[in-house]
Amino acid sequence: MNANDSVEYALDHMAKDVGKSLDATPLAIVGPILGDLDRRVRVAVESLKPELKKARVAIVLDTGGGVVELVEQMVTILRHHFQELYFVIPDRAMSAGTIFALAGDAIWMDYASCLGPIDPQIEKDGKLVPALSYVVQYDELVKKSLAGGISPAEYVLLQKLDLADLHSYQQARELSVSLLEEWLSKYKFKDWTETETRKLPVDAAMKQGRAREIAHALSDHTRWKSHGRPISMAVLKRDLNIRIDDKATTIELAESVRLHFNLLVDYGVRRGSPQTVHVPGCCI
Repeated sequence: MNANDSVEYALDHMAKDVGKSLDATPLAIVGPILGDLDRRVRVAVESLKPELKKARVAIVLDTGGGVVELVEQMVTILRHHFQELYFVIPDRAMSAGTIFALAGDAIWMDYASCLGPIDPQIEKDGKLVPALSYVVQYDELVKKSLAGGISPAEYVLLQKLDLADLHSYQQARELSVSLLEEWLSKYKFKDWTETETRKLPVDAAMKQGRAREIAHALSDHTRWKSHGRPISMAVLKRDLNIRIDDKATTIELAESVRLHFNLLVDYGVRRGSPQTVHVPGCCI
């Protein structure tokens, strides 16, 4: 057994411990949501042995974000194979990663892990571009122009902005919000049957309205100020009223996730790979 085989053997056992804690099939996704990540997820899930397939999947997710269309495809793949998606965030799930996590039935975090604003990213010239920043800047320049208060330098910037790019940025923002509205109301709020204080019955319209509020709050550039602003579990629960489960309250889960995640990160560095997708028996 070589060194890589030994690490993957250890990863398999640690992943099974995570799955056992949540009575779920374990899956880990670490790295940017780019390229063929959706294909990797499909290959990993389809490689699972029958005895490891459960109705629920526990996804250990760590990502700085990426392309929202890949998130949509991964959710489609995972919902085909599993009835419930549980997301476990050991460190961060930013931007498109936040949309991915909020597509789940449950989210497990701790005091130090975070989600982020849902500022979608677009691949441009080999780099990820935060789309919302461009849209907000364009809107501000247009407002200044209409008010007659635009400077010559700002006018030059306005002329240089590519309208086709701006359209794609706007579409990415609208897609992010619409997906979040759909997934929150359908999955995260599926067990929400009455209001907390007045005990009134909750219908589909109320779920949709609450999902819309959260989606627009998370896409509010003026509120969060920065594409990379971390939003803690405490803020998500207190200010956005999103139900988050604290994995620190389950010692077995917290410890198994910590060991699994740390080894995954180290193994990714050793392999020189920015992305790692892992299920027991398959690490790609």
